[in-house]
Amino acid sequence: MIVYLDNSATTKPCDECVSAVNRMLCENWGNASSLHSLGVKAMKSVIDARNAVAQSLGADANEIVFTSGGTEANNLAVFGAVKARKRLGKKIVTTAVEHESVLQSMQELEKEGFEVTYLQPDSFGRITKEQLFEAVTGDTILVSMMYINNEVGSIMPVESIARAVKRANSPALIHIDCVQAYGKININAKKLGADLISVSAHKIHGAKGVGALYINKNANLTDQNFARIFGGEQEKRLRPGTEATPLIAGFGEAVKAFDTSFDIKPLNSYAKKRLSEIDSLKFNSGDDASPYIINIFVPTFMRSQTIIQELCSNYGVYVSSGSACAKGKKSHVLSAMRLSDDVLDKSIRISLSRYNTKEDIDILVDALKDLIEAHPK
Repeated sequence: MIVYLDNSATTKPCDECVSAVNRMLCENWGNASSLHSLGVKAMKSVIDARNAVAQSLGADANEIVFTSGGTEANNLAVFGAVKARKRLGKKIVTTAVEHESVLQSMQELEKEGFEVTYLQPDSFGRITKEQLFEAVTGDTILVSMMYINNEVGSIMPVESIARAVKRANSPALIHIDCVQAYGKININAKKLGADLISVSAHKIHGAKGVGALYINKNANLTDQNFARIFGGEQEKRLRPGTEATPLIAGFGEAVKAFDTSFDIKPLNSYAKKRLSEIDSLKFNSGDDASPYIINIFVPTFMRSQTIIQELCSNYGVYVSSGSACAKGKKSHVLSAMRLSDDVLDKSIRISLSRYNTKEDIDILVDALKDLIEAHPK
């Protein structure tokens, strides 16, 4: 039996996605850029998926560009925004707890002479709107912030970014990394005042290898700002090359399969109640964090990687120690939260999906109790 609790890393593809991918591979396999009937049929599936993603973000279809995933979408957004606004200033505002795809992009921009302000979190990974308002100034050209942190689930003050930019009379473009928020909370691009939004399919029960970047048509951004690959007319020349039609179609079906009535909070509450039975266990996620993510310190002498391996090998329980992209490195998020080395070394992330059950939580907690009893701190 598999108890999968690593949904912030990736999710199990839903049946609707799998069916669409198979259909595109086996029946509708034409090149969407071809002008014959097979190509036209494939393009209709791409258009259908683009409409689904656009509707889910309260956007227009022509504002959606398909990418290979959240990392590429984030890179396109950050570098594209800076290229578009570089004559208006050198200052960028982000946070110290962003995904590596944003942080490493910022480090490259610093090498080019841009000034990056990294807002620092509190001990639960939270950033305040007051910090944001103080940081954004008249020469800020980009504010890039995730909606929900991928390691501890802290919810960022993204709804205040547009107000901060307006108050500072700043020319800044607004980029919101919604990879962990998409499909879990309602996201409306226009209400957020966002110029750029990144999303990814494999976090919402779609297939790996596809995501999307929302580009507000009123931001007056062009392919000259964004183009980093050349050689075709696809995706408005922002990401040329043959479209991955099976993945895109699967993405669209995963979006349509969103269950807007689903509420993960009861399962989150049950998980916290059960986990609280473990003496000396500490929650690194705040009470106001996303209910899909619970980051905990495990009171044992074993380090995170060993805990993860033991849970997987002996109990069939799958969790993580943070971002899968970090590949076992110490969490920069927990470090930025100024937690102790002991907490950094012995924390794991539990991330939920609509497919998880109370039985999954019971198996996890019982497994943790066994491990701690066998390997006390």
